[in-house]
Amino acid sequence: MRGYFGIGVEGVSKPMNVGNLFRSAHGFGASFVFTIDAHHKVAQAKSDTSRGIEQLPWYDWADIDEFKLPLQCTLVGVELTDDAIELPSFRHPSSAAYVLGQERGSLSDELMARCEFIVKIPTSFCINVATAGAIIMYDRTISLRNFAERPVKPGGSLEIEPVHQWGLPRKRTKE
Repeated sequence: MRGYFGIGVEGVSKPMNVGNLFRSAHGFGASFVFTIDAHHKVAQAKSDTSRGIEQLPWYDWADIDEFKLPLQCTLVGVELTDDAIELPSFRHPSSAAYVLGQERGSLSDELMARCEFIVKIPTSFCINVATAGAIIMYDRTISLRNFAERPVKPGGSLEIEPVHQWGLPRKRTKE
């Protein structure tokens, strides 16, 4: 899979949520994680049992003015708004940073204005920030990697068609 991604949260206050988000980020292959205006207690995230913050860069920005991303990294906000793009209809940028809002709150207007896209998970109400982050990363993974098509019937998997080095299907030989 080409490109990279990072994921973070603005205004987070609960260490368990940060730990769960960072552990999921590590598992899904994030390149970095970040917090913006986080409560000082989030550094005590004991729920990060994979020790993701020892494996990934963690950028802890004090505020939005300090927040910086690599050049050509697309900022994608995750927020339950009427005009947000529903996640199943969203094409993920190859290089992206996903930012979620705080518990019991939303992304700030200032941060949403900096986002190139706002996406929403099609739920009837807001869900846990760490769970939302895992859903975003899962969707990115299944959207951008070369998985076999889903079978028509429950169970079983279809084989991935072998691909030639130039991206063309290989001719099958009789065995």
